Amino acid sequence: MLPHTIIEPFRIRTVEPIRQTTREEREAVLRAAHYNPFLLHATDVLIDLLTDSGTGALSAAQWGAMIQSDESYAGARSFFTFEKAIHDITGLRHVLPTHQGRAAERILFTAMCKAGDVVPNNTHFDTTRANIEDRGATALDLPIPEGREPATLHPFKGNMDLAALDRALQEHAGHVPLVMLTVTNNSGGGQPVSMANIRGAHDICKRHGVPFFLDACRFAENAWFIKLREPGYADRTPFEIAHEMFSLVDGCTMSAKKDGMANIGGFLAVNDDALARKCRNNLILTEGFVTYGGLAGYDLEAVAVGLREALNSDYLRYRIRSIEYLAEKLVKIGIPIMQPAGGHALYIDAKAMLPHIPQSEYPAWALSCVLYLEGGIRGVEIGSMMFGLQPDGSEKPAAMELVRLAFPRRVYTQSHVDFVAEVLAYVYARAGSIRGMRIVEQPSALRHFTARMEFRVEA
Repeated sequence: MLPHTIIEPFRIRTVEPIRQTTREEREAVLRAAHYNPFLLHATDVLIDLLTDSGTGALSAAQWGAMIQSDESYAGARSFFTFEKAIHDITGLRHVLPTHQGRAAERILFTAMCKAGDVVPNNTHFDTTRANIEDRGATALDLPIPEGREPATLHPFKGNMDLAALDRALQEHAGHVPLVMLTVTNNSGGGQPVSMANIRGAHDICKRHGVPFFLDACRFAENAWFIKLREPGYADRTPFEIAHEMFSLVDGCTMSAKKDGMANIGGFLAVNDDALARKCRNNLILTEGFVTYGGLAGYDLEAVAVGLREALNSDYLRYRIRSIEYLAEKLVKIGIPIMQPAGGHALYIDAKAMLPHIPQSEYPAWALSCVLYLEGGIRGVEIGSMMFGLQPDGSEKPAAMELVRLAFPRRVYTQSHVDFVAEVLAYVYARAGSIRGMRIVEQPSALRHFTARMEFRVEA
């Protein structure tokens, strides 16, 4: 019988040591970090699943291209290599390099949004929402109902509610400068969006005369899910599917630290000539000249190679399967997770796992701290701490309380994944003893990055 194990489609030539720590050591450093995993020193983390953004391993092809980069200030050869890769995949006319995705968001929203505007999305991620709100506009989330039901099985839980989108464009006519669609839907559990949904959103936007953009951070993973799950795409390549996705939009923002397979970088790509000119002026003011946008030439080269590598079928098969493998282990134990498994991360349903902790005491944040304390695993809360603070300073419970375990690309092996499962099983068996948390100090925006927390003292 032929083997069925999907192996890592690469060999390891360079290794980086991981420092082992004791529970006592982790307890001390977590306290010193004010119970905020973002404030931990990376050297104190055993398995770092805080994010898949910029944390992946570069390939030999990327290193080779980086060595041959052109570091000229203007008109560098490396920019045109970068630009060609994006043109080939997206077909979008104007490409503006940025140092990362949130810079592309800021430039786009500065050019298109004003106070009182509304920007619909399936679900905005934190930096997207913050950049919209910084303009005085409203970030409107329109996921399908199944997208907010962690236990519900649906092949495309990242889809946008198209009927709600149509209503929103009617109700806010004249005040919707653009519609965005995030692929995959990160805040909604890393869930994919179907081609039919992308096409449906395109048609609605076209009918209302509203530009349609992708937040394309994980476009390759989304293309793979379409290939696996959507009728009519099984025989299409990820490249062909991605190209079709981009053919339906007027532009995109991209953090190349995700499916660009790079440690830094991003871009804004648009079709509209006037918008491109406006954005280029802002790019020069805040990021750098139009052919480097805050990046070194070797960064541009790494992204150009990485965008193509992310569309490799062997890589995508391994990538998606590795998350699915962990999901199967946790479901067997009984740990509540967002199902089906996402593309880049596994999401634990902290509200279901810790029903004794009210949302006002941030159950997902508490769970993320305990995962570090017991196993040295660093994840990230996607719940009321990240999304509960409203622009007017009030608090509103998040739709879901999730802990995201985001896997860096080409970094961890199956034994690391097995270890994560064992730690989660240990924590799950003791879930009833986990206490809620309270905020000691917080900033007025994106508070989860720097807030100081503490565990609630039992009465």
